[in-house]
Amino acid sequence: MIVRQLTCRGLIYPQMCAHLKKQRGGKQMARPSSDLAAFRKIFAQAQNIAIITGAGVSAESGVPTFRGAGGYWRKWQAQELATPEAFARNPSRVWEFYHYRREVMLTKNPNPAHLAIAECEERLTKQGRNVTVVTQNIDELHRRAGSKNMLEIHGSLFRTRCMSCGDEASNYKSPICAALKDKGAPDPKTQDAQIPEKELPRCEQTGCHGLLRPAVVWFGETLDSDILNQAERVLDNCDLCLVVGTSSIVYPAAMFAPQVAARGVPVAEFNMEDTPATMRFKFHFHGPCGTTLPPALTRHETEPK
Repeated sequence: MIVRQLTCRGLIYPQMCAHLKKQRGGKQMARPSSDLAAFRKIFAQAQNIAIITGAGVSAESGVPTFRGAGGYWRKWQAQELATPEAFARNPSRVWEFYHYRREVMLTKNPNPAHLAIAECEERLTKQGRNVTVVTQNIDELHRRAGSKNMLEIHGSLFRTRCMSCGDEASNYKSPICAALKDKGAPDPKTQDAQIPEKELPRCEQTGCHGLLRPAVVWFGETLDSDILNQAERVLDNCDLCLVVGTSSIVYPAAMFAPQVAARGVPVAEFNMEDTPATMRFKFHFHGPCGTTLPPALTRHETEPK
């Protein structure tokens, strides 16, 4: 499975396009179907469903994606701040960025796509079927919607990790520390707060007091091997895969669904636009996930009541 080979988070659009071109072998590929009834027949029979989600799901809740035109915080994009090097150079600036994101998330709610996924999981679990969410999102909206069987492969905005002792813990404080109160405004004219390191979030473990960082996977970092192993098992065993609101340009997640499709498992993509992987899939449903996903996952007429 591809997760054994690709474990470092980063952008791979050119590499992925080359990989998919090689897979096609020069053959003309049919456009994926948008036949909802055909998808629903497969959905009704599936016993192990993997749902891979990306930023497009949360965008409908008003969550900034920090990708594409206008995707800036002050004058930086996420890729410039979400790195170990950026944190080492300027932990105050990086914490302002993540404090802003945390505070924004506290004002957002799950949308119909999150709720449809959570309801589907709860319903099918009672039937002895499995639904697992493999998400690239760090906003915890799936969790708040009620999803329980999920893998957050890029971590969470609401977890911290100590740079000294390595302790990782949930943290929902608002503000996360006194020095960050009212800081993090995204306006390009806003000056950096330049908070002294000793006033940034600190570890509360006895005798430590080390500097905390967001417990998210930054660009250039290796994903958690335990979570990847779990994702590998889910993807290897699924008999239906949904790809929801993801651009398919960040690996290793970008390769998850194409690898599933390569072994003949039906893959359905729900997205606002085509992606580099679209032509590998059996289905593609164009439009907002909050509109296209609920009717796809609602109770099938053959399901027990």
